[in-house]
Amino acid sequence: MAQTPVETEDLSPETSAALDALADRFRTADGVGMQVLGLIGGQAEDLLGRLPMSVRQGLDTATKRALEVAFDAASVSRGRLRDRPDWLNTVATTAMGAVGGAGGLSTAMAELPVTTTVLLRAIQGIAADEGFDVTDRTVRAQCLQVFAAAGPLSRDDGTDMAFLSTRITLSGPAVHGIIAKVAPRLATVLGQKLAAQAVPVIGAAAGAATNYAFTSYYQEMARVYFGLRALARDSGTDVEVLLREFRLRIDPPKRIL
Repeated sequence: MAQTPVETEDLSPETSAALDALADRFRTADGVGMQVLGLIGGQAEDLLGRLPMSVRQGLDTATKRALEVAFDAASVSRGRLRDRPDWLNTVATTAMGAVGGAGGLSTAMAELPVTTTVLLRAIQGIAADEGFDVTDRTVRAQCLQVFAAAGPLSRDDGTDMAFLSTRITLSGPAVHGIIAKVAPRLATVLGQKLAAQAVPVIGAAAGAATNYAFTSYYQEMARVYFGLRALARDSGTDVEVLLREFRLRIDPPKRIL
């Protein structure tokens, strides 16, 4: 089998190079997550089974509540605190993960909404860094959409890229609708995080490593998400064209020799 060359003749060299860089970000985003799986043992799909049934059944509701709180809290914090570089956000959530993991499942559950808010705040900062107005409710909703990515412990390229192409328009209670769509995916991801943090003996270390992986991952996904839109804006290329070319870089078609 050989890969069919990627067609980029309609793109300028600068745009093509920028797409290559974004594709590299996307491909490497879950590398740390795989290291976390090595630390705690097992496979990503087995983690949820480690949680008590009562916790699993309440994850969707807890995740929706965390996103609703984070949507407003992250925005309000922008008027009080400046945006921080990616590495500093990662340091902050890593420390929170260690605290959450040290106390077992109960403290890990209490830490979830705080970490979700910090992550959303970091995503908003990345959107602003790419030149988008984060006071615009649509842009803030796009920040929520980043959480629809598969997560650092479970990569499914076809599904994982779907969040990049979702069109968001706001009318009425649309934010609640976006949260309702994003929450089930994020609930699975947060369930994996909780299970990792609840590993006996190494809970604090697993919590720190897991939060490090999750923060790194979602910041990279935000860089890709808003990077593609900024590239469309700055290059004058339709975002759908860029998304198609981006997909070709991630999963190029194959041909039989």
